[in-house]
Amino acid sequence: MKIKNILISQPEPTNGSPYSELISKHKINIDFIPFFKVEPLSAKEFRMQKVSIPEATAIVFSARSAIDAFFKICEELRIAIPETMKYFCISEAVALYLQKYIVYRKRKIFFGTGTNASIIDLLGTKHKNENFMLAAADNCKTDLHKLFVKAKIKHTTAVFVKTVNSDLSKVKLDNYDFLVFYSPSDIKSLQDNFPDFVQKEIKFATFGTGTLKALKAAKLSAEVTAPTPEAPSIAKALQIYLETK
Repeated sequence: MKIKNILISQPEPTNGSPYSELISKHKINIDFIPFFKVEPLSAKEFRMQKVSIPEATAIVFSARSAIDAFFKICEELRIAIPETMKYFCISEAVALYLQKYIVYRKRKIFFGTGTNASIIDLLGTKHKNENFMLAAADNCKTDLHKLFVKAKIKHTTAVFVKTVNSDLSKVKLDNYDFLVFYSPSDIKSLQDNFPDFVQKEIKFATFGTGTLKALKAAKLSAEVTAPTPEAPSIAKALQIYLETK
């Protein structure tokens, strides 16, 4: 079956798309439709967790949305963040986003290389005695949480953002040959928006082991997966697939 239409469950890229070459070379159409959005918790929702931000001496951010939510909640709860607070971020891009809220050069900010393991590597022996707070999304039992447990590092996991399904009532899935998912939340949104969905001839591409696991749990199968040594991105994985079919 010739692939003509692909749906990618992400916002459309604003600064150039890695899919441009696929579109021109293989004469396909790609629609970008986010299957969920991330929203900050309200102060009331956050308080229900019974966690204390002032008790933390270091906070770990894996996404810019968590940074926005953290400072929003601190403002609503009138919590003053001390200048001694240490910030650990998954990447330099996330760390630089802190400039929106604090004077970057005056704070203790550390960043990894984009993986959860790189955050653990940052700690070494110098920072292991800090009282860490992991800024998480809905499911606080993240891979990062597991790494902190394994490393026996004192920490509290606090949810600052929640995922909310997009309204996909106007999306006709049967119009697509391929659906591309990047997160387990995409699979949840698919099931919630289309409870009677049957895969039929539609093919799936997934990024990450968690997404693939969620797809299999939904009794659906993936035709394309990434990352792999040959295909570190979905764009590359789709390119290989289209060139061999």
